[in-house]
Amino acid sequence: MGVSVVRIRVLVVDDHRIFAESLAAALAAEPDVDVAAAGSGPAALRCLERAAAEGRGYDVMLVDAELGILAPAGGHRAAGPVAVPAPRAGGSGPGDGISLVAGVRADRPSVRTVVLAEKDDPRRAALALQAGACGWVAKDCSLQRLLAVIRGVLRDETHLPAALLTGVLRELLADRKHRSESEELVESLTPRECEVLRCMVAGLGRKAVAERLFLSPHTVRTHMQNVLGKLGVHSTLAAVALARRAGVGPADPVAPQEPGLAGDVVERGSQLA
Repeated sequence: MGVSVVRIRVLVVDDHRIFAESLAAALAAEPDVDVAAAGSGPAALRCLERAAAEGRGYDVMLVDAELGILAPAGGHRAAGPVAVPAPRAGGSGPGDGISLVAGVRADRPSVRTVVLAEKDDPRRAALALQAGACGWVAKDCSLQRLLAVIRGVLRDETHLPAALLTGVLRELLADRKHRSESEELVESLTPRECEVLRCMVAGLGRKAVAERLFLSPHTVRTHMQNVLGKLGVHSTLAAVALARRAGVGPADPVAPQEPGLAGDVVERGSQLA
């Protein structure tokens, strides 16, 4: 009887079709690797869902760092950090590489993700690790190097190029400092102001916040002004960004209620009705 080989299932996600197909073909030549390719974030999510439904989920996902970032007329993609939005239930799926990593990490934590990059970028590599990536690898690395990373992340290893390590650590430490400062500012808020801030993070306007918290719009306006003042910012967008950095999530969705059952005690301004 022959010895059974444990096969590694790999999904390559890259919107450069020639690169994706070439890489998939090279990996498929390995005796212990099964591989498929997807050309976008939504397509990758469909592949993951289909494979999971068939009971043969992917082990590793290789994701283009610049996935979905369109190149301008000069042919070069835009540089700079990309925000990592929280996954949205029922949406079409994340479009850029790092957002895809975050979405897969949240929905399918057993899938290890490795980011493939055209150039070393400490800031984006740090963002990728924060989003849940297990590695950052140059696109022009050797096949043997890539296979070593794939097998390494399956052993719960994290892989970064040595030249990036110092820069990534600096970015992570700076982010931790900013997060700590943001957390201290959020802790200065009263419980009611924290409720208002969570509503702001959820994207609710003043009227919607008033209806949700059973407050008058004038009282909500005062609370919002107090929140901005204590956080040291001048706009709702800045307050939301700071709150996200501090780990403040959006207010939970309001469950539908029958008429007349919204609550027995209603606060209007500083008075109880």
